[in-house]
Amino acid sequence: MRLQGSCKFRFANMMAMAAIAAIAMPVGLPAQANGAREQGAHEAGVPHYKLIDLGTLGGPNSFIAGPNIQILNDMGSLVGFANTAAANPNPNCFLPFQGPNDCFVYHPAVWRNGTLTDLGVLPGGINGQADAIANNGLIVGWSEDGRIDPLLGLPEAHAVLWTQSGQIIDLGALAGNESLATAGNSRGQVVGFSSNDIPDSISLVGLPTQTRAFLWQHGVLQDLSTLGGTDALAALINERGQVAGISYTNADATTNPFFWQDGRMTDIGSLGGTSGMPYGLNDLGQVVGYSNLAGDATNHAFLWEHGTLTDLGTLGGDSSVAEAINNSGFMVGNADLPGSQSHHAFRMRIDGAMTDLGIVAAWPCTTALSVNARGQVVGDTGDCAGNDGPAFFSDHGEPMVDLNSLIVPASDLEVIAAYDINDRGEIAGAAITPSGDEHAVLLIPCD
Repeated sequence: MRLQGSCKFRFANMMAMAAIAAIAMPVGLPAQANGAREQGAHEAGVPHYKLIDLGTLGGPNSFIAGPNIQILNDMGSLVGFANTAAANPNPNCFLPFQGPNDCFVYHPAVWRNGTLTDLGVLPGGINGQADAIANNGLIVGWSEDGRIDPLLGLPEAHAVLWTQSGQIIDLGALAGNESLATAGNSRGQVVGFSSNDIPDSISLVGLPTQTRAFLWQHGVLQDLSTLGGTDALAALINERGQVAGISYTNADATTNPFFWQDGRMTDIGSLGGTSGMPYGLNDLGQVVGYSNLAGDATNHAFLWEHGTLTDLGTLGGDSSVAEAINNSGFMVGNADLPGSQSHHAFRMRIDGAMTDLGIVAAWPCTTALSVNARGQVVGDTGDCAGNDGPAFFSDHGEPMVDLNSLIVPASDLEVIAAYDINDRGEIAGAAITPSGDEHAVLLIPCD
C-alpha cells in the first residue's frame, strides 16, 4: 500500500470520480513564534522567500491540483482552481474536500505577472479546474460542458487546453461522455484519460464504462490502448512526447505502470505485487513511482530506465515511494525507517544511496514532493496519523527546514504543503489562513 505522507495529496479529480480523489483536508497547526522561526532559518543559512497569497475568485478558498504534475513553470506561472462567490448548484459540490460550508462554484485560474486570472469554462459549463502548465504557458485541465452525462446523471466534463492567449479548446472524449487532461508539454501534446462507450464493472476511476489513456495532438484524440486489460490512464508527458501512466494487464485488474513512445506501450512491470503507479517522468525517459511487493502488503519506490526496473529500497523499514525525478537524475520521495512506524523524506541520485532529509520539530513523518535542477527539495510533514505539519525546504541534501521560517516578512498564513519547486527556486504550495480557509501560495526567493 502506498505511503500517503501527511495526507495532503490532491490528485487531479473530476466531479464524478470521488473514488479516486484521495484528498484529506488540512488541519490547523500549533501557533509558533515568528521570531523563533526566523532565528532558526538564519542559523541554517538557507534562502528566504517572499510569500504571495494568490487569493480567490470571490469565494473562501483556492487550491492546487498537485503534487506529481507541473503546476508551476519556469516562468513563475502557477495554475490551480479557486472558489467564486456563486453557490455551487451541483449535488455534493462534486469535490470531496468541499464540505457543506464550502459549496461554491470553482473555476480554473492562473497566477501570471502578479495577477490571478479566471481562465473560464466551456460554454454552458459551471465548474472547471486547471491541472498543469507547460513551460511555454499552455495549460490543461477539465471543464463542465453544459450537458448532463446520461449514465451518471451528473454534469458532463471534458478535458480542455487553454492556449497562451487564453482560448479554451474542448479536447472531446473517446466515444464516451467524460475526459480529463492530466499533463501537457510545450509542443501542445496533452495526455489524460477518457471514458468510452463499453460497459465496465472494474473501471480504473469508477465510471460505468471503460477508461482509456489518451494523447491529444494536432486536434486528434488518440486512444493509447492498454497492457492487455480493459482500462488505462495517462498521467505524465515529457517534452519529447514520451508518456507514463497505468494500465490493467489482465481481466483481474492487475495494474502496472506503462511507458509509451512512438505508438508503443511498454509494460514497466512490477516488484512482485499487483499494483503500482508512476509519479515522475523526466525528459530522459526515466520513470519513478512505487510498486507493490508480493502480497501487496508493502510497496517500494522504483526507477525504470531503458527497460530496466530497479527497486530503490527503503531507509530500513517496509515501504517507500518515489515522487519525482529531475533531468539530472535526482529522485525524491519518502521511505520507512526501521520499525516502519514513521517515514522520512529522501533524496538520492540514480547512482547513489538514499539520503534521509530528516524531520521538522515534532513532526515525525515527512515526504519530499519535488526537486529542481539545483537539487533543492520541497515537501510536507505530518504526525503519521493524518494531521498536517508545516511544509519544508531542503537545499543540496541538507536537513530540512520549516518553510514558514524562511518567509520574510513573517506571514499570518501557515504554509502546510509545498508541491512544486521550479528551476528559479520558486515554490508552489498551500497555506491555511487565520480563518481556517485554504489558499494557494507562491514563494519567491528574495535574498
